Amino acid sequence: MTTAPPPTAPAALPWGRAAGCEPRPAPWRRLTRSLRARVLARARTHPSSDPAATAGTAGTAGGTGALPLSAAEQQPGIEELYHHRRLSLVRLAVLLVDDLPTAEDVVQDAFTALFRRHGHRLASLDDPEAYLRTSVINAARSVLRRRRTVRAHTPAPEGHAPAPEEDVLLHEEHREVLAALRTLTRRQREVLVLRYWSHLSEAEIAETLGLSRGAVKSTASRALDALGRRLEEPR
Repeated sequence: MTTAPPPTAPAALPWGRAAGCEPRPAPWRRLTRSLRARVLARARTHPSSDPAATAGTAGTAGGTGALPLSAAEQQPGIEELYHHRRLSLVRLAVLLVDDLPTAEDVVQDAFTALFRRHGHRLASLDDPEAYLRTSVINAARSVLRRRRTVRAHTPAPEGHAPAPEEDVLLHEEHREVLAALRTLTRRQREVLVLRYWSHLSEAEIAETLGLSRGAVKSTASRALDALGRRLEEPR
């Protein structure tokens, strides 16, 4: 007599978390060099135009930014979206929350919530990538709020030993920019990361963060000024 196979669990998530099977969420060099070059150019010329204008559309042809799908293409399923966009979203989250395990959790939770709400096919969403990006940013904000609450009631640790995944941050020219980026306000940091890492336009940043385009422009201007002052400080 043969036994029937066990029933399949309902609504299983279409992905797993195979340890050690993905590349590290790097490189940071594109972001740090882009920001450093923009700050230096701003210091030389003091432009009055959009501070992100010189970035142009260079990031849309490749690199780590989101690649728009052709309107003629079929709406991707969540498995395809996970395969092609998860790593870039983890890189985005790392720049907002500062550590890889938390960033991975933030992105995993965003995909899980998307799957449970919309299932495998995402036809009901006009832009699933924008939906995920907004979810990641909102989750990162929640993480930072919880950290502030915890730190207000617990003593700071004696020191921080970087995880192996963070060794790329230890290169001096990139570490300085990343350290300066962490001194900005939350909104300034979000605007610069979305512009120079995700290569979003002003309009896309405004939609993602719930701001006006004017607020995005002024925030980017103040952020670049603050970043420049921080990088000019004596070491």
